[in-house]
Amino acid sequence: MRVCLNTQPGGASLNEDWVAGTPSLAVVLDGLSTAGLSTGCSHGVPWYVAHLGGYLTVALADPDRSLSDGLSEAIERVAARHPECDLSNPGTPSATVAVLRQGATTLEHLVLADSPIVLERAGDYEVITDLRVDGVLPELQAEVAGHETHTPGHREALQRLVHAQREVRNTPEGYWVAASTPEAAYHALTGATPIGEVQTAAVMSDGVSRLVTEYRMADWAEVFKVLRADGPHGLIESVRKIEATDPTGRRWPRYKSGDDATVAFCQW
Repeated sequence: MRVCLNTQPGGASLNEDWVAGTPSLAVVLDGLSTAGLSTGCSHGVPWYVAHLGGYLTVALADPDRSLSDGLSEAIERVAARHPECDLSNPGTPSATVAVLRQGATTLEHLVLADSPIVLERAGDYEVITDLRVDGVLPELQAEVAGHETHTPGHREALQRLVHAQREVRNTPEGYWVAASTPEAAYHALTGATPIGEVQTAAVMSDGVSRLVTEYRMADWAEVFKVLRADGPHGLIESVRKIEATDPTGRRWPRYKSGDDATVAFCQW
């Protein structure tokens, strides 16, 4: 498996995405925004995703270890790195997870929350994603969407949403992400696809997938055309050009003018 990757921050803040690729593995993490609220942790989201990604890559180098077991171990090992922090805080640093691993005959996948994996299969596209978060607190999501970004109303509405999301995060009534509880790994979507059925694949954060899913300025065929011609960097630049036409989120309401954006493009 040949993996080409790129990640770029959405603005002046540190990038809270993380990506890695090996000849058999592609991993994308998307750190969850804190919206300026307390996390109980002195290290921050970039620290968390870097450590989680490193431990996860090591754990999944063992082809006999399941993706869920590897993620569970990685979450546990990160928690052990900062016991002085309040890991019971519902806002403790957390991340979405998307993993694609090549085995002897299949491509295994794991998706936890809304960072998708897209498989190109004979001109068709299979999108593997976990959208449970979209069904949580729709009224507060709509309230955020009613404000343009960079306004006090938007900031306050976003904080109310994030605070409420934290109360149902990693619970059966809500949605699941990687944070400090290893159990979350076993709520991920997992599966396998015969290698011969897949032409190419893309593992990405929702800062990129929104070009199709939210902005509707491209379809998956166009996305993969850009990836083949200009690679992940070219695709992220396409997203940025679209966002620049709507800097305050009037046409496409969103949490940030530009989100961190990451792609791992896999070819055989």
